[in-house]
Amino acid sequence: MQVEFRECNFFDLWLWLEFETVPSGMEQQYVEEVLNSWFLLGKLGGFNAENLQVQEAGSDISYLTYDQEGADTSFMALMHNMSEVEYEGTWARCWFDLGTSDALALDVLINALEQLSKDYVTVKRLIVGGENENWQIPGNRRPSFVEDTDA
Repeated sequence: MQVEFRECNFFDLWLWLEFETVPSGMEQQYVEEVLNSWFLLGKLGGFNAENLQVQEAGSDISYLTYDQEGADTSFMALMHNMSEVEYEGTWARCWFDLGTSDALALDVLINALEQLSKDYVTVKRLIVGGENENWQIPGNRRPSFVEDTDA
């Protein structure tokens, strides 16, 4: 799976997936489950790089003393919104407001999509951010369900 990054705004981010073939209904369901699960973890604050105590402890986590006070004082890292996944031919797209979640979220998603591509539906390319010349985004850049507060 090729990964491309274009202009990224965490509060207004489109993700584009290009498949080898038009995805079947079941393949679409797999893609949507990955994106919905990823968003739910983000909505619950799961992608907070300020609080990676287990990761930072290294490989031996036996009897790790978890610092709950440190966890409680870390800055909240919450995703805010997600559109429905849309499909057009061999493409899928989805819009996100990643809020204050950290870039760690994108690494986790890329890892999950890499495995999805190997096991279930071949993802030829993931484009993070920007626009897709093959499929224009709405004029206000955000899906219709999101109020445009920039006006």
